[in-house]
Amino acid sequence: MSVITLNNLGQSYGDFDVFLGASGSIPQGGKVGLVGPNGIGKTTLLRILVGLDVSSAGSITLARDTRIGYLRQEAMAAFAGRDNTIYAEMLTVFRGLKELEKELHALQEQMAAGNASEALLAEYGHKHDAFERAGGYAYEVRISQVLDGLGFTRDDWDMPLTHLSGGQKTRALLARLLLEQPDLLVLDEPT
Repeated sequence: MSVITLNNLGQSYGDFDVFLGASGSIPQGGKVGLVGPNGIGKTTLLRILVGLDVSSAGSITLARDTRIGYLRQEAMAAFAGRDNTIYAEMLTVFRGLKELEKELHALQEQMAAGNASEALLAEYGHKHDAFERAGGYAYEVRISQVLDGLGFTRDDWDMPLTHLSGGQKTRALLARLLLEQPDLLVLDEPT
């Protein structure tokens, strides 16, 4: 099954055709490289694929519920105005799990205070199951694995995003995208 299919895609600006007749598909789990000289429309095509621009011809079909992650050329701008540390930025991916974790702790406190009603126990059980299914006990390990794999040391984790070099910001953005686990990961000149 294809994650994305292009059918006769084209992009023109007035009389200037950036590209015409782009067709193909990317199967689930597939890897595709788009290689060519500067200025031939690679970034334009990728921006259309991820929904940031609209093509002037053809169509794109995405498999139902497909989530796309996009590492753009200007990765440095992705963190503009954000003062998180690297680790805090990775935690934003798990915002829902962190909220659920807080709710579980609040329920635990209620039960420890002697308010262990049947309804409270049932609510705790339901939320605990959801937390476990969503990887609640493993997200910190996943963050560690991804950051370590991309060359960040434990000391780096506490660095504010604003203090990172361009290459470090690109790697931090890639780390966040990998933690989001998109169905399709689009990398525009990730080097």
